[in-house]
Amino acid sequence: QLQLVESGGGLVQPGGSLRLSCAASGFTLDNYVIGWFRQVPGKEREGLSCISKRGDSTNYADSVKGRFTISRDNAKNTVYLQMNSLKPEDSAVYYCARRLSFFSQCALSPTAFTTWGQGTQVTVSS
Repeated sequence: QLQLVESGGGLVQPGGSLRLSCAASGFTLDNYVIGWFRQVPGKEREGLSCISKRGDSTNYADSVKGRFTISRDNAKNTVYLQMNSLKPEDSAVYYCARRLSFFSQCALSPTAFTTWGQGTQVTVSS
């Protein structure tokens, strides 16, 4: 079964850090551009970051640039999102997703991604 599984979410205080993981099952992650997204109820899904197949190119939304870092360990078939200096407005369900293997470019639009994980909740609150 082909799937992406996010983990690492939870409750953290403002200013704190979390590291999210996106593990692939049933396929090899290094064939795909991977993106991280988040969504708050009632709002559109927001693209946060993406990473190229080999990890040599990344892209970030302005809202997280300088605070979040995307990385990948293809040997572990996992992509990570390190989130630092978290703010209450970062609270959301966080998703990872993959593009079709044909595409090599990073993208932050959710419509560019075809396979999604189930999401992990991140809550930033004191």
